[in-house]
Parts: sequence; structure tokens; C-alpha cells
Amino acid sequence: MKYLGILKPLFNVPHQWIPVRCVQPRYCSKSANTTVSSREKRTTVGKFKNHIFSGPTFQDFIKGLNNNNHNKSFAVDGEHSDKHDYLPEHLDMGNSRKVYFETYGCQMNVNDTEILTCFYILPFCYHFVFSEAVFVFLQLNCQTVTLVETTKLFLNREKAEQTIWNRLQQLTAMKKKRLKTHTPMKIGILGCMAERLKKELLEREKLVDVLAGPDAYRDLPRLLTVADGGNQASNVLLSLEETYADIMPVHHAPQGYSAFVSIMRGCDNMCSYCIVPFTRGRERSRPVSSILEEVRMLSDQGVKEVTLLGQNVNSYRDTSEQQFCGSDPTRLSRGFKTVYRLKQGGVRFSDLLDQVSRIDPDMRIRFTSPHPKDFPDEVLHLIAERGNICNQIHLPAQSGSSQVLKAMRRGYTREAYLDLVKNIKQIIPGVSLSSDFISGFCGESEDDHQQTLSLIREVGYNVGFLFAYSMRKKTHAFHQLQDDVPAEVKQRRLEECISVFREEAVKVNSGLIGSTQLILVEGESKRSAEDLCGRTDGNMKVIFPKEDVAAQPAESGTAPICAGDYVLVKILSASSQSLKGRALGHSSLRRSVKHRETQFDEFVASDTTMMEAYH
Repeated sequence: MKYLGILKPLFNVPHQWIPVRCVQPRYCSKSANTTVSSREKRTTVGKFKNHIFSGPTFQDFIKGLNNNNHNKSFAVDGEHSDKHDYLPEHLDMGNSRKVYFETYGCQMNVNDTEILTCFYILPFCYHFVFSEAVFVFLQLNCQTVTLVETTKLFLNREKAEQTIWNRLQQLTAMKKKRLKTHTPMKIGILGCMAERLKKELLEREKLVDVLAGPDAYRDLPRLLTVADGGNQASNVLLSLEETYADIMPVHHAPQGYSAFVSIMRGCDNMCSYCIVPFTRGRERSRPVSSILEEVRMLSDQGVKEVTLLGQNVNSYRDTSEQQFCGSDPTRLSRGFKTVYRLKQGGVRFSDLLDQVSRIDPDMRIRFTSPHPKDFPDEVLHLIAERGNICNQIHLPAQSGSSQVLKAMRRGYTREAYLDLVKNIKQIIPGVSLSSDFISGFCGESEDDHQQTLSLIREVGYNVGFLFAYSMRKKTHAFHQLQDDVPAEVKQRRLEECISVFREEAVKVNSGLIGSTQLILVEGESKRSAEDLCGRTDGNMKVIFPKEDVAAQPAESGTAPICAGDYVLVKILSASSQSLKGRALGHSSLRRSVKHRETQFDEFVASDTTMMEAYH
């Protein structure tokens, strides 16, 4: 997943295919080898068609409930049976289907596909093949369902969305060319685009057979069965509770060194430009216990880096257990506010981050994407003190003008944002900052734009994600504001922002020349097989020659560098997008942490007076 970043340019389709099999026996039918005659199939489906089209009854959703005697039923091994009793037996077997997943968009969509990979998509029991963002479920013959997972963000991405429409037309052409002797191919859309464009997809374009929103994946068995009967099927309802906490995703990290872990879903911020609350729903957090279990599993598998995921990841608040439900209000960054009443109680993000970082001292911990309002001092101090939590913070500003920020409903001013940046840099020395900016938002003047350029210069980011504004239906801006900045002005301002961003990034990155950085190796460089690439603690890409280097200090001789290794690299040059250097030797995160903690203690001792004055 090295190609994925915060709101990075979309649409990556990998080319290598790796065969894998999902080991989740509790989701598989015990009757997979049963022989069913074609006459029996036709009879069963004929009687069952009307029932399945209307969906299961309430009793069908009660785990282990038997419709005849209303007594709980258990599998032979004593566990609850997850068999869908409302489905005919031959459909429960999988019926030798193929399923091809093609995933577009952000990390959350990739994580959703990882959930689906491990999910019991009955009535189809699948084996699967996957490579990074493409997933194909295989069994024996040529009956096929195609599911395309998409995201829809708030930025200027009509071209990206058009790519999906074009892809659907290609798939539809393939569907029409399919031999009539074969079972018809079914095409589906999953995720945010399914929710936002339901009418266009089902009625106007008629390119798809199945639509499932991000909270409706558990309903895929019924939706696929309806589509199998020749009807279109959709469920784009949003949930106040669904987190898929009971589903352990199948991670598809390259070489197994890195993984994403979803900790919460949805967003309550209601920024005026953003459609996420309307496509992903309200905020809800996974229980702490399920997150810790997943991270421990990844640690046991040798994963070296975990990124905690959420639309507003640092607003995490678990209230799943009674002892968590206190009365303490959520603490915000100083000078920030919300459009909603402050929430009370629950395990907060700082508590979760503390527990996750204690699982494996040799595992890097990152998180994305946060909101600036949710950086109270306890989170910042934890990042500074805990050596395996990366010294890198994504701090989306969106604009440098207080007037535009007010129109965006961001809940802070330019001054409050800069005060937060100052506080972060004081508490976390050497921190790397990245940000998002939108050019040409509703009512943005030339002076507003100049304020954004000055903010970029003043903060000094090393990574940025910048886009021209594009209005989206359902958002506050669509109903209350006017998209009055001409397209050519938006583009000019965007280009100016990018130019200034690159100038400042070169300055920031050049400050690392001569330093020695601990790099987590990702693999070969895309541009040369003679080079390797990896990332610093600050999430900067580093390119260095592929050569054997000194082994661990306790060992003698040299050793080759492999993906997933930690190596020390001397930085020799820098650009706005990457660093270049030469590897010095193998190392470990634990050893680097000890050195970093010594530096931190020295910094705190010399800076206590200044910190007290700030507070």
C-alpha cells in the first residue's frame, strides 16, 4: 500500500497477482461438497424467489435462533452457527462463483475491501486472489460477480469520478459479450459512490446490478441473491452503530511490513464543503478490545508499521463498556470549537494510542486523518514521549484565511491554527507536518488566497495535498453558499499554492541533509531496480542504493537489505518530494527509540521554563 497517502491522487491498479485463501471456517458452509441436481435447484429457487426478494425476517437476524422452536442452535464445536437459514442450501454452498474486486480511493476503502475479503459474502463461499488494491475471489467455473469499491471525496475530482463511469461502461460491454450459455455477469458498486449516486446508477445509467453503501456489507448475501434472480438490488442505508468490529480484516500489505487498522467510521464535523457525513454517516468508534486484538495479531505476523484509520481519527471515543461512560467532556485544542455539543465520557484517542503503542515497541504507529481540533496536550505529549509513535502529524488547514475557515465551518481561526502549530513544535521537537488545502472555496477573495500562501510559508510543511474546490450536493455549501470563484481562477490559485508548497518543502527537507535517519524499507525504488526506498519517522520517502550493509551491532559482517528491515541512512540530498542517501547499517526501532528518548529528556530539561510560559 505504499502508493496510498492522505487524500493522495486516486486510482491505483496493481499488476501482480498473489494467490491466497481465506481461513475463516466459521463463515463457510458445511455442505460445500453436497451434490444438488439442477431440477432441485430450479424447484427451490422457484419457491424461494419472492421470499428472498423481500429479504429475511427479524428472526433470521438473531444469531442461532431456530424458526421452528425458537431455541438457540449451536454448531458441532459448540460455537454459534452463522449459517443463513433463510437461504436455500445450494446457494449457501457458493455455487462456484468468481468475484473480482477493484478498489479505488482512500485508505478507508482499501480497509473496507480487506473486511469484505474476510467477510462471509454468502450465498457465495469464495477463495480469493488479491494484490494490493485489487481483489479477485475465485472458485471453479465461470459464473461471475464484479464489485467495484469507490470513494467520493469533497474535492475537484470529476475526472476521477469519470474514470469510474468509464470503467463501468467497459464492464457492461464485457457483460453484454458474455456467452448466453454462461451465467450472466453481475456488476456492483460498493462504498460512498453507491450511496451518493444511487438514482443515477440504478435508474438513469443502468450499469449495475448491486449497490451497497459502506454500512450495508452485511446485507450482501441478500443483495447478491436478488441480483442472481435477475433484479437490481441496493442497500445504502447508513448506520449509527456499524463498525464491523467483529470482523478481522485480511491485510494485504506489500511484503507484510505495513497495515492499516480502522478504529472509527463516519464524521460529525459537518464542514460545509465535505460530503463524508452524508456518505459515511455519523461518528462511531470500534471497541478498544477489538482494535488491540487486531494490532496484536499484526505484531505476531511481523508487521512493522500500523496506521490507525478514521475520517476524524483523533476524535475516537469508545463508550462500549459501562466503566468508560464518565462525565468528563472531550478536550479540544485551545482556541478550537465544534458545531456540535461536546461529547462526554469514553476511552479517548490518547488512551487508545497509549495502549496500542505498548503492544510492540518495534512497531511504528501512525494515524490518519485527524482534525486539528482534537489535539489536546495529552496527545502531543504522548507522541513526544513514546518512541514508536511517529513524530509526524497531518494537520489539515484547508485555508489560511479566518473568513474562509468560518465559511468552511472548520471551528478555528488562522491565529488558533498557528498557535496549535507552535504548541506542537514546542512539545515535539523535529516534528514533520503535512496538510490539506482547498483553493477557490466559495467567496474566497484574492486577499484570502494570499493569506493561504503566507500560512504555507510560515508553517513549513514537508508534505501537502492541494486541490481546487468542487461543490458537492447534500453539503452545507451546496445549500447555503455560492460557488462563485471561476474555474480558471481556482486553477491559477492552486498552481500558486503548489509552487509555494514545493519551495517550502525543499527548505524543510534540506534541513535533514547530513543527518542519519532510521528508515523502514518498503522495497525497490519505482525508478530503478538498483535503488531501494523507504520512509523516515516523519513519513518522508528516502531513496538509497541497494547494497549489503553492516548487520546488527551484536553481529559481525554484512547483510543484504530487505523490505521490512530498519536501516540507518545518511541523508545526502533533498528535494520537495524525497530524500536521497546511503545506508550505513541495519538497526532496530527499539535501539533508535532509546537514543530518541535521551534527546527528548535533554530537550524537556532545557525547555521547561518556555513551556510553562506558553501555558
